[in-house]
Amino acid sequence: MRRWGQAATPDTGDAGVDGARADARADARADAGAGAGGRVAARRTQAEQRESRVAAGLSELERWLADQIGQGIAQARQTGPADWDDLARRLVDAQAPGVAGSVTRLPRVLGAEDWPGLLLGEYALLRLLAVAHRRAAALPEPLRQTVRARVGFPVTRESVLAAAAVRDHWDVVGCRDEEQDRLVARRVWLAGRTTGRLAMVLSFAPAGQPLDAFPPPGTTIDADLAFYPGASPLRALVAGRRGLVDAGPPPGTKVSQVPALIAEVLAADPWTDSWPLVLDGAVPCLDGLADDEGNALPLHPSAGVPWRLLAVSGGRPVTVAAEWTPRGLVPLTVWNEDGRAVPL
Repeated sequence: MRRWGQAATPDTGDAGVDGARADARADARADAGAGAGGRVAARRTQAEQRESRVAAGLSELERWLADQIGQGIAQARQTGPADWDDLARRLVDAQAPGVAGSVTRLPRVLGAEDWPGLLLGEYALLRLLAVAHRRAAALPEPLRQTVRARVGFPVTRESVLAAAAVRDHWDVVGCRDEEQDRLVARRVWLAGRTTGRLAMVLSFAPAGQPLDAFPPPGTTIDADLAFYPGASPLRALVAGRRGLVDAGPPPGTKVSQVPALIAEVLAADPWTDSWPLVLDGAVPCLDGLADDEGNALPLHPSAGVPWRLLAVSGGRPVTVAAEWTPRGLVPLTVWNEDGRAVPL
């Protein structure tokens, strides 16, 4: 396990893994060519070939989606998982790992009571992504970069760190681990005290192996963050670290302000399915977070009854960090009346 003060390890992300491997193979082939000119030409050829494969794969995806809607989705619970596995493999072969990952996550909706509507929503987002990639030349540059990242084109760590970093006192407001395909992904959510920016630092490790160490929720760090490009930049790398800061509970957003905030995020990046929130003056209830004006936000079904959150609150307004998802909030951290962070 790496300590907080040590240098950060490379972080290419889900879509970047296949891209990094492809880049390594391309480098090996290029090195066998005729010097620098041969390497440049080989890389250009490889990039052109990938663009062609991705375009063909997404064109096939559009046809597949049209067929699914034409046939209806009544049998999706029986036939869907096998069809989706086959489609995901074809998208991986087309070098579109980001889209393939979205397809492999489709079975998650089948356990919900309202799964037909959820599945249609996922199909709509997949088609929107395919169409956006086909029309990428007409998109604003930040949105075009978002589309390419969602498709699975890698963004190198070096290019991210080369951009201007954002210095702030960053509150560590939450941490969440998720395992998929024998790989554990850790999301650390940060909120800037001065800039008001939100950030996610992502790291990976094989299941059973330790993940990169990071200060726990409730701490505040003086750091520079370099953000990945996109229409709603959230993912970031720690470009510089200066130590911890004694700052107390983070400032938050009112419950009533969340719908407008999320609407703005989704308008910029319709494929956003996770966003950090710090809520000030939130009163936990059995199935949501409310305020004293009657506004409320529902919890994700997987959250169950938030007994720990209810116990810390005792019915009083508290500061709560949560992860927004389209199906509700996932509570991450609550600050008690003494200002101490309690992970949830």
